[in-house]
Amino acid sequence: MSGARDSTAEKTRTLASGAAPLASSPAGVRRWTFPVGLLACNCSIVAAAHGPECVVIDPGDGDQRSGDGVETILRVVREHQLRVVAIAITHAHIDHIGAAARLKRLTGAPVLLQPRDQVIYAALPEQAAWIGIPLPSSTPIDGALREGEPVKIGSLQFDVLETPGHTPGSTCLLLPGENLLFAGDTLFAGSIGRTDLPGGDPAQIVRSVHSKILTLPDSTLVVPGHGDETSVGRERETNPFLTGRHAQFR
Repeated sequence: MSGARDSTAEKTRTLASGAAPLASSPAGVRRWTFPVGLLACNCSIVAAAHGPECVVIDPGDGDQRSGDGVETILRVVREHQLRVVAIAITHAHIDHIGAAARLKRLTGAPVLLQPRDQVIYAALPEQAAWIGIPLPSSTPIDGALREGEPVKIGSLQFDVLETPGHTPGSTCLLLPGENLLFAGDTLFAGSIGRTDLPGGDPAQIVRSVHSKILTLPDSTLVVPGHGDETSVGRERETNPFLTGRHAQFR
């Protein structure tokens, strides 16, 4: 769940018009990123420049009352003749994983999650009650996201970075050749993920960012779980949680 200062009004207006725009990305990648669900989780559909295979990263909370992200996902898939071959979940908070079961049922794609977040996923009923949405259906997890075990989608290969702190099993997905990082709720523009929910650890999330993300090139584009996109270099220089300007992390 978000710790970011969300800025999604323009994206929401665009989606309301029925369009899911192709996001700015490196030449070898096609990417559509748009906010879904009550907490405006950034869902991404990622495919190589050529070929139908795609991955859906964080499909949303599954609450069809708040504007169903699954319908937007399926519309993009149909319009661009894509085939969903994996549903990758950066962490098991409901705003990111709630729609996974429905999307799996409609596409047949396996759901991938870091195993340490299974306990968070098991608490889906409590999470739904916390944010006041109907309980979405759940699904068995089909595969594990583990560091050192890349995820291959067509000609793309995602490296898995284990970045615990926001949750025990939080992960980021990196396209190293493209300098493109899907950071989940580990890192935001000007902030980091909240750590006051079960399984959160403030010292651990800072260690994760420093050891796994700030080691990447400054030019790496960061697509966070909520809010505006940023870069590793910008966050290295200006993020108060990383520069020591935030009192909690001095």
